[in-house]
Amino acid sequence: MAPSPRNRIARRLTTAFAALAVAGGVLAAAPAAGASPNPITHPDKDHAGSGLAARSTSDGTVSPMVAGLPGLDVSSHQGNVGWSTVKSNGAKFAYVKATEGTSYQNPYFSQQYTGSYNVGLIRGAYHFATPNTSSGAAQADYFAAHGGGWSRDNQTLPGALDIEYNPYGATCYGLSQSSMKSWIHSFINEYHTKTGRWAVIYTTLDWWTQCTGNNDATFATNSPLWIARYSSSAGTLPYGWSFYTFWQYADSGTFPGDQDTFNGDSTRLLALANNT
Repeated sequence: MAPSPRNRIARRLTTAFAALAVAGGVLAAAPAAGASPNPITHPDKDHAGSGLAARSTSDGTVSPMVAGLPGLDVSSHQGNVGWSTVKSNGAKFAYVKATEGTSYQNPYFSQQYTGSYNVGLIRGAYHFATPNTSSGAAQADYFAAHGGGWSRDNQTLPGALDIEYNPYGATCYGLSQSSMKSWIHSFINEYHTKTGRWAVIYTTLDWWTQCTGNNDATFATNSPLWIARYSSSAGTLPYGWSFYTFWQYADSGTFPGDQDTFNGDSTRLLALANNT
């Protein structure tokens, strides 16, 4: 049976497009179903403050001009950490990168997370967000299932959402301010559902203003703020928060990784850990 006129036209179009692709390379192959629009290619380099460090002029000698408990945050970049030395140098708490997106787990997480626990530090896990690769809820689920859980054991802080400069492209991951706020709410709410805790939010004023509009006070209702600013003061805080809980003030110093301080004494740190 001879092909119908419609089929003949379809075949001719297919042949023509194929010829164009071969001859001039002008047609790109369609992405595979479910493929990430911005694949995660160097998660080992992404950590809390990696975007800020690239933009900072700090020489790493900054010291906070406020009293607080000293601590640190680490990722795979630090490898195996000598936790006994960290504790003897005065650290009281630590945050450890656990995950990124829905595909990466820090290969040093066990040594860092369990090691800090074993020397008596109060520690927590954090998730490096990639809002353009999957939903906030999906990333919260992945985080909670791969190190971001919580238990009332005197040494576990609520998980933290590291939401900051995109290391792979557009600063705000291609999301509008409204979409970014929705994404963050999705993560925070799902994490609460999974763990019973409200996640800490790590960010910078600059990124938060640019990518969320800095006009939604509801985040401050439940989520403690972990502000990042490499200076002797934490500066102006994002809208809604009247104080920070953690402050990342330098990307090097006494401890491995980034240098942090907790805004309170040891009883308040323990209360945050135990949700009391």
